[in-house]
Amino acid sequence: MIIWIIMAGVLGSATPTAKFKLVFLGDIYTGKTSIINRFMNDTFDANYQATIGIDFLSKTIYHENQAIRLQLWDTAGQERFRSLIPNYIRDSSVAIIVFDVTNKQTFLSIDRWVQDVRSERGKEALIVIAGNKMDKVEERIVSYEEASEKAKAHEGLYVETSAKTGDNISQLFKQIATSLTNGKPTVTAQPNTPEQRIVLTNPPQNQTNEAARAQDKKNCAC
Repeated sequence: MIIWIIMAGVLGSATPTAKFKLVFLGDIYTGKTSIINRFMNDTFDANYQATIGIDFLSKTIYHENQAIRLQLWDTAGQERFRSLIPNYIRDSSVAIIVFDVTNKQTFLSIDRWVQDVRSERGKEALIVIAGNKMDKVEERIVSYEEASEKAKAHEGLYVETSAKTGDNISQLFKQIATSLTNGKPTVTAQPNTPEQRIVLTNPPQNQTNEAARAQDKKNCAC
């Protein structure tokens, strides 16, 4: 079993051997921020509202005895912020495109997001497609097979997650860390892959816009 330890500014004299920029993309309310919060804090807020603009977080993990600093860029899914996103895709090592398995439109949008990544990074960035809200079994519209084929068509990885339950969240980042350290994609994670816990410290400061929170109060980015 691989054990990961997430440290936040407490590495002492240890210096990360590698630094990677991860940009989270996807339509609004697919759960990008919720995935990040689950990874960072092991928490979930059903009332969390849409990201306004761009949020940035950074953590150092130890994966197979190698220190890796992950810079997480959380982008807004609203169309009015679309023109800003290419600036944050540039220099990224990984593009994590999140869709909602209960919402077909968010799945159809994957092609457009991939196009944005390829326009800025060509084949230099690893594409990871995350099918979120896998806990909503009865509401599911997009099948695992369909999404997996989509990822293969874009030469990327596919991982199904649930930010609400925490299923496969650490597996998602394990896949990414393994791909980055190996220099190549790894095997697609199966939906029922056993979860491995992550030790976390120093929760991030979530920045929100009160006006937007009030406007979007009824929506959920689970």
